[in-house]
Amino acid sequence: MRTRRLRAACALVVLACSAVWAQPYPAKPVRIVNPFSPGGSLDLVARLLAKHMSAQLGQTVLVENRPGAGGTIGVEAVAKAPADGYTLLIVQSSITINPTLQQKIPYDPVRDFAPISKVADYMFFLVAHPSLPVRTVKQLIALDKSRPGQLNYASVGVGSGTHLASELFNYMAGTKIVHVPYKGTGQALPDLIGGHVAIMFGSTSFVPHVKSGKLVALGVSGAQRSAALPDVPTIGEAALPGFEVTAWNALFAPAGTPEAVVKRLNTLVHQGLAQPETRATMDKQGLDATPSTPEELAKLVTTELDKWAKVIRAAGIKPL
Repeated sequence: MRTRRLRAACALVVLACSAVWAQPYPAKPVRIVNPFSPGGSLDLVARLLAKHMSAQLGQTVLVENRPGAGGTIGVEAVAKAPADGYTLLIVQSSITINPTLQQKIPYDPVRDFAPISKVADYMFFLVAHPSLPVRTVKQLIALDKSRPGQLNYASVGVGSGTHLASELFNYMAGTKIVHVPYKGTGQALPDLIGGHVAIMFGSTSFVPHVKSGKLVALGVSGAQRSAALPDVPTIGEAALPGFEVTAWNALFAPAGTPEAVVKRLNTLVHQGLAQPETRATMDKQGLDATPSTPEELAKLVTTELDKWAKVIRAAGIKPL
């Protein structure tokens, strides 16, 4: 009798579980975790994707900002989330920088995540507060060398692309500009405009402030000039030959997320980035839509891990 009851109970459990997994995805709202604060290009892209995905999935897709520790808090939260497709991560290329730049990382960018798609590529703008008596990269370098350690720069967090670009600049220029980390663009930009920090590498969300005169653009980090500010030279041509830093955004899920869910989300990313409205908004921000396959993103992650490890060690940047 007990055996029959036990078998019946197990059968009910199996049926219940089967019913849960048989539900079409998604059966409830989906979260896209942004490990930085609102206000930057990453947040813009996340919200563009969330809008398109909500319409296509028939469920609300929310963007949740979880800033802190250079993005580590939000990234770790997704790494530990259930692998059911309801918690996603949109993140910068800093996810491949932190493992070398920080001594202890509570996640593995290869082991703990299922790649979905790359989203965008972009370069950084090196900008300064107008009160700083410099208008070119060479003048900035000369000013810092005349008073080493007195200038400071903002970043959106330890291990972020803006942090690494700044430290690579210090290394190649021989400057000693001091790092002031923030939780994201939303906190750093007001202090930059207010003159509390002198310079910063930032996205094209800074362009309107340059055009209004609140900030001064000194150079761009890419190999070519930006169409957003075509008169601003690359840092390589202006003062530091060979200097080049580009960044990317991508969408991930926790490792173990069902392949069918990953494929559906990948399709939605491709569709969303192909929308004329999305393209126009991204173009204005200097963001190149660059969707990929999950396999291509996986390869990019391993390649970038090796690349930035070599750059960090060559630049003599000490793990934090």
